Amino acid sequence: MGNPVYTPDMTAVHTPGAPRIEDGELVSTNPATGAEAGRFPVASAEDIGRAVERGREAGLWWAGLGFAGRKERLLRWRALLAQQITELAELSNREGGKPVAEAIVEATSGIEHVDWAARNARRVLGPRGVRSRLVLAEFSAHLEYQPYGVVGVIGPWNYPVLTPLGSIAYALAAGNAVIFKPSEYTPAVGQWLADSFARAVPEHPVFQVVHGLGDVGAALCRSGVGKLAFTGSTATAKKVMAACAETLTPVLLEAGGKDAMIVDADADLDAAADAAVWGGMTNAGQTCIGIERVYAVAPVYDTLLAKVVERAGRLTVGAGDGADIGPITMPSQIDVIRRHIDDAIARGGRAVLGGPEAVQPPYVRPTILVDVPEDAAAVREETFGPTLTIRRVQDADEAVSLANAVPYGLGSSVFGRRRAIAIARRLRTGMSAINSTLTFVGMSTLPFGGVGDSGFGRIHGDDGLREFGRAKAITKRRGPSLLPAMTFDRTPEQVARIVKLVKLLYGRRTP
Repeated sequence: MGNPVYTPDMTAVHTPGAPRIEDGELVSTNPATGAEAGRFPVASAEDIGRAVERGREAGLWWAGLGFAGRKERLLRWRALLAQQITELAELSNREGGKPVAEAIVEATSGIEHVDWAARNARRVLGPRGVRSRLVLAEFSAHLEYQPYGVVGVIGPWNYPVLTPLGSIAYALAAGNAVIFKPSEYTPAVGQWLADSFARAVPEHPVFQVVHGLGDVGAALCRSGVGKLAFTGSTATAKKVMAACAETLTPVLLEAGGKDAMIVDADADLDAAADAAVWGGMTNAGQTCIGIERVYAVAPVYDTLLAKVVERAGRLTVGAGDGADIGPITMPSQIDVIRRHIDDAIARGGRAVLGGPEAVQPPYVRPTILVDVPEDAAAVREETFGPTLTIRRVQDADEAVSLANAVPYGLGSSVFGRRRAIAIARRLRTGMSAINSTLTFVGMSTLPFGGVGDSGFGRIHGDDGLREFGRAKAITKRRGPSLLPAMTFDRTPEQVARIVKLVKLLYGRRTP
């Protein structure tokens, strides 16, 4: 998803938007103008170790507040975020180049997740009784979810508010302290989030932030945190998992995507075209769940293509307040986008909008590609730019087969009426939106995550809360054992009765 944790030394890089180190500080700059957005001290491995120790102590206090105490404080933080949403959006624009309107939409979803996690943590994670079974009827069963203590979060640059909050808010609601390593491309936004929490919860350093390049992310993986949540590229996710494996630190990985939209014959084509353009071009295409491939059945292909080209062609590109598409945040991504476009055309594809000339650093203008072979980079690799490949298919079966042919499996979209749900169920993805796109990320009641090269584990919803708590099972004796089994004092007669009971309960072939 674009947050490379393990990166080469970048101290000599001065490209606008590229982070650099000066005098022990991480310098963040705007990708369009090169204007400085902030300076932050780079954390050493020792600094991170001390942060983990502080987090353990703060986490004990935080967990001791109970669900009610944490809820009250998290809702206080939520209110502060809501009151200062414009300030946060303007900072996102100033540091990452994201249009302010887009940043407000992002922050709104993040605030919603803070609210939901705070209000639902007790219901999902709190102690509760579980039904016993007849073979152990003399015991009652109880389940609760206990915090890990300290959770490390490594966040991305493309959605520096929403995506980290999807882990941070849920980890906090579950009773954990958090150490957050924001992307080196958006440290100012990450620091703002931690500072705002400290204003809402000043008593202890429950939510800390550490800054730096790849070595800082690697140190956090090896720091002894109870769990590590990562969002970034698939290649980096594998390195994070390997580093965490050294200490058997559990991980939650949300990696890349190559999301497809399928448009069936009975789809609303205006709505489908609008969603394809929004899903593919929002945030300059720098969206892990963004639409990068569209498969339209033959009867509607030509009409859909014309509508997509017309809508995408109206989008404005630039750094101004009215721009629909801002700059590409990570300069090296421009080379990836250019390579995908050039390769698609070299392999027989056509650009019906944009094309190679659309790449004008630090911007990429909307590009629509057709007739692109399915083994081309633009179809199989994550482009992470404002581009779409659109392919004509004979029917929904062919569309599903092609959509599932890539190793990624994050999100997906289906437009249609009669068969839409059936098509969505067949897609090998963690999430699907029907007659919309990207909507599942804002739905706080639903889990978010992928399969295959898109990672594993879930944030958001009940499953997202459970990711940040360890299941604790408790049994309690409530009476004598009628058929003693767990003792060496059992008699042959009692063993015989156990055998008889097992055959009675489980020996029948019928349901």
